[in-house]
Amino acid sequence: TVAFDKTGTLTIGKPAVIDIFCPDADEDSLLQQVVSVQQGSEHPLAHAFLALATERELDVLPVDDFRSMVGQGVRGVVDNHAVVIGSHELMAEESELPEVLLEKARQWEDQARTVVWAAVDGAVVGLFAIVDPLRDESRAAVEGLHAAGLATLLLSGDSERAVASIGRQAGILDTRGKVRPAEKAALIQALMADDKCVAMVGDGINDAPALAAADVGIAMGSGTDIAMETAGITLMRPDPRLVQAAIDVSREMLRKIRQNLFWAFIYNVVGIPLAAAGYLSPTLAAAAMAMSSVSVVSNSLLLRRWQPRLLQSGRSA
Repeated sequence: TVAFDKTGTLTIGKPAVIDIFCPDADEDSLLQQVVSVQQGSEHPLAHAFLALATERELDVLPVDDFRSMVGQGVRGVVDNHAVVIGSHELMAEESELPEVLLEKARQWEDQARTVVWAAVDGAVVGLFAIVDPLRDESRAAVEGLHAAGLATLLLSGDSERAVASIGRQAGILDTRGKVRPAEKAALIQALMADDKCVAMVGDGINDAPALAAADVGIAMGSGTDIAMETAGITLMRPDPRLVQAAIDVSREMLRKIRQNLFWAFIYNVVGIPLAAAGYLSPTLAAAAMAMSSVSVVSNSLLLRRWQPRLLQSGRSA
């Protein structure tokens, strides 16, 4: 099973705010408050808000009492107003969610948009729709893994509707949304406990626990340092098709190791009984040992002519 993170792995990792819905609040004022709180966040979605504020030439205000809640959102005080930005679950803890906002959120999630909720002074007042497009190579990567007999799984902290929509676009039917970092690692461990060999592919800080828990952690080269440090394999380019190429490389290497073990032992299996029976001279034994080494090295050098299926098919890697 190959488990994928969504943002920055199957998607390009450059989210953008494309729509705002706040029927009872001033849009620019709400955006300014949200951006002011988001300036303290390291999350990729925070950069999308900051980019929109720059585009609209909005000033970023000082923020007090900033707090980040992993996998849920952030909060802070801006101009004496308590501002909370985050997930549906976090907003439900703050206040009752207006039905008009719930309906709009469902519509956006069905369109594979990430929905970020905003509350000011305890009242949920607006939604932000964020889009992070699927990488051009993602569907081909998933199809290649399926063709190789591997199962795929999509894990994300985003809503279940949005994750399922992205999964359909990529060709992954088994999707899990609203998954926090610790829960990702627990899901990986559950799969491994079910006698599955699991590879986790991710790029962010939140993916590090799952990368460490998996049989094989695979980090995108465009990801965070901690993801690359935790993973066993780092892809040099942000191309998810290279996951299949890495698996092809490992399988071919293991096949060569087995072949080399055969060549290393076959000379001894044949030669030792002959020597014990007195039919093998020291000269022939030395020649057989040399031929054993030549066979192993020659077989290994054949790898220079081998390529992963990604390159064999003529597709750019």
